[in-house]
Amino acid sequence: MQFHLFAIPANIELGTGYTSSPRDRPPSQQLSTLTGRLQRAMNNHFEGLILFTLAVVVVTLGNQSTPVTQYAAWAYLGARILYIPAYAFGWRPWRSAIWSVGFFATLTMIVAALI
Repeated sequence: MQFHLFAIPANIELGTGYTSSPRDRPPSQQLSTLTGRLQRAMNNHFEGLILFTLAVVVVTLGNQSTPVTQYAAWAYLGARILYIPAYAFGWRPWRSAIWSVGFFATLTMIVAALI
């Protein structure tokens, strides 16, 4: 869903000729502020997903699923959903606070699985 929130306006703003190209050249026009923020939020999601995936693998392979790890996973999901409008609409300092909830939920999963 997050990809579509970015990709649709990006295709409208830049045109499919550019977005379907190898993008060897910079676009002839820049993304709007909102679309640029949606792109950065999506990139941030991909970065955070790496650590969250590691946490899920540690919990799953270690057979360490507990209510703590489950609540932390739900907290991560909730934070990632709230992060999209927080980034898109420039909610300060709430964007950083929401990001921190997701990050610490992921760390909680890892630590809980290792203890």
